[in-house]
Amino acid sequence: MSDPGPRYVWVDGAIRPGAGPHLSVADRGFQLGDGIFETLRAKSGHVTELPEHLARLRRSADGLAIELPADVETRLAAGIADLLAAEGLDGAAADASVRITVSRGVWASRGLLPPVGEVLVPTLVIQAWPVAPVPAGHLEHGLSLVACSIRRDPANPIVSLKTTSRADYVYARIEARRAGAEDALFLTTSGYLSEATTANIFLVRDAPDGVIELATPSLDCAILPGTTRSWLLRWAPSAGLRPVEGWLTPDELAAAREAFMCSSVAGILPVTRFNGHPIGTGLPGPWTRRARADREVFFGEG
Repeated sequence: MSDPGPRYVWVDGAIRPGAGPHLSVADRGFQLGDGIFETLRAKSGHVTELPEHLARLRRSADGLAIELPADVETRLAAGIADLLAAEGLDGAAADASVRITVSRGVWASRGLLPPVGEVLVPTLVIQAWPVAPVPAGHLEHGLSLVACSIRRDPANPIVSLKTTSRADYVYARIEARRAGAEDALFLTTSGYLSEATTANIFLVRDAPDGVIELATPSLDCAILPGTTRSWLLRWAPSAGLRPVEGWLTPDELAAAREAFMCSSVAGILPVTRFNGHPIGTGLPGPWTRRARADREVFFGEG
């Protein structure tokens, strides 16, 4: 039986039935993928890192020259609260994934360029779903990644914006599925690690000076600056790890002690195979388990 999806959605300030319809066919988000989004986690009605996500949403909007309302942060925060209440996802035991989508708005004419001298009203949408538990096998055995055939160009200004143009990511997931893996890892045009389709990548490794490092691709590696990524870089010193951001190679990932992915909703998930070969012992390691547990305690996500 197919998933019926959320019972309700929030569209431009109003709670509406989830079955729709909701949008004009002339909406540029539908026609061109001319929009942005954020995905957040809400536990007991409290959204994790809401200011950080809304700041990144505005940065993505600025990058595409989408003019957001001055009070968009207030409107979206109130909309999230109203939608979670409507869906019954604001109770003490509730755990929800929330998606904010913003398109440039409706413009009936054809063409790529946004109109000049016309005021387009952005379409604002919020959706919410219960967070499904991570499959036990993912935590017990870890995930398998493959390198995606699509390369990321660090000079491309779009790669650091969270846009609704996701065809590359869909293609990458299809590649992963065909290879029997759970996700795909993008590489840069020079062959360095970038990011997975919905998560940043980290590896735990031994440094030449004997210190254990927590390493992740730098912001120059065509990645999205994830909020959980930022938390991990702040967390590492308190855990006894030296945080490192840099240009990492697939060989360094293959030779790492441990590896994991991180995202706002899934949290921290172990990665134990890359391109068909085991990483470390081939099982989730102690640093990965500690990072996941510490984050769950810090944000009350467990």
